[in-house]
Amino acid sequence: MSSARSERLRRRCGEIDLSVCVLFNRGVRHRDVQRFFAVVSRLGNGVFWYAMMAVLPFTYGDAGMASALHMALVGLIGVLLYRAMKGHINRERPFVNHPQIRLGAMPLDRFSFPSGHTLHAVAFTIVAVSHHPSLAIVLVPFAVLVAASRMVLGLHYPSDVVMGALVGAGLALGSVLLI
Repeated sequence: MSSARSERLRRRCGEIDLSVCVLFNRGVRHRDVQRFFAVVSRLGNGVFWYAMMAVLPFTYGDAGMASALHMALVGLIGVLLYRAMKGHINRERPFVNHPQIRLGAMPLDRFSFPSGHTLHAVAFTIVAVSHHPSLAIVLVPFAVLVAASRMVLGLHYPSDVVMGALVGAGLALGSVLLI
């Protein structure tokens, strides 16, 4: 592919990424929507997942302890991966470079690529559901809401969320295959 053609494709993908981000971010204009997704985002930052890991052994006994430890290990590796990626790529968050994007919640760090919230939501969901399939009815919708919250709140581009989901899925599926 020629350099000029590749640059046009890159620019067009960036335009689509921003357009979808703006579309999701419209929700932050409605106070109730903003509050809802801010709560989802806060829960997705670890509160929900840590509480679930703490409850699993009481609910499922030894199998719950095994799944909680599996989730904790995947979570630790996920943190190392996304921090390394963010530190290397250094992509500013959408609200920083685009005045049409409204900030709906304070970011945890400076850079956006990939979405750590999404990475962990997808990874934890896959690991938990691989051990306890009945949890899918709660975890899958919650993971989708966490991913959406990152764009609604103006904290991530769709490509950040997609990459977070892909890395989280790859990490979780790899760990499930190893165990």
